[in-house]
Amino acid sequence: MKKIGLLGGMSWESSLEYYRIINESVKSKLGEAHSANCLMYSFDFHEIEELQHKGEWETLTDLMVKEANNLKIAGAEFIVICTNTMHLMAPDIEEGTGLKVIHIADATSEEILRRDVKKVLLLGTKFTMEGTFYLERLEQKGIEVLIPGESDRQVIHDIIYNELILGELNPESRRKYVEIINEAADIGVTGVVLGCTEIPLLIKDKDVSIEVFDTTEIHAKAAVDFAIKE
Repeated sequence: MKKIGLLGGMSWESSLEYYRIINESVKSKLGEAHSANCLMYSFDFHEIEELQHKGEWETLTDLMVKEANNLKIAGAEFIVICTNTMHLMAPDIEEGTGLKVIHIADATSEEILRRDVKKVLLLGTKFTMEGTFYLERLEQKGIEVLIPGESDRQVIHDIIYNELILGELNPESRRKYVEIINEAADIGVTGVVLGCTEIPLLIKDKDVSIEVFDTTEIHAKAAVDFAIKE
C-alpha cells in the first residue's frame, strides 16, 4: 500500500470525513484489521481563508507546495488535497514535489461518466464556480457544466464560509441549496456536483431528485484505489 500524503484542515470538518472514508474504504477492500497508511498536514484554515479572500494565491501556492514537500520528506508517495478550491494549485504541487496529485475533478468526472450523466450543476466556493481549473477538467470529458447565477453563487459561497466550515448545519441553508438545485433540474440538469468538501455535510442524496456527486467521498475512494493499486 502506498503512503498517502493528505493536505487537510481546509476545513478540518471535511478532513475528518476524508480520514474516515479512506480508512473505511481500505478496510472494505483489504479486510481484517487493515487501515490506511497515511500522513496528514492540517492547515490553520483561518490563515488560508484570509489569504483566499485577499486574492493572495501566490502565497497560498507557496504554502501548499511547502507542506506537500514536507509530506514527501516524511514518506508520502502521492498527494491528496482535501478540498476542492485548493486544486487550483494542483499542477504547482506536482511540479514542486515530483509527486502525483489525485485530482478531485478527474475523480469526479470519472464517476459522472460511470453514472451516464451528461449535464451537471457545479456548486462550490465562488473561486471554484467562477474559475476554470475545475470546470475545464469536467468539460474535457464531454460533460456539460452549469453554474448558478451570480446572486445564487454568493449565497452558496457565504453559507460555506459563514456556516459549513464552522460545522453549522442550518435547515434554512439546506432549503436554499435545494431550491437552487431544483431550479437547475427544471432546465434539464440531471446531476449536481457538490464541489466543496463541506457541502456534503449539508446536502444528501435524499434531499434532491437528481444524481448527487459527493466529491469528498469520490475523491477519498479514488485515493484508496491508487494507494492499493499494484
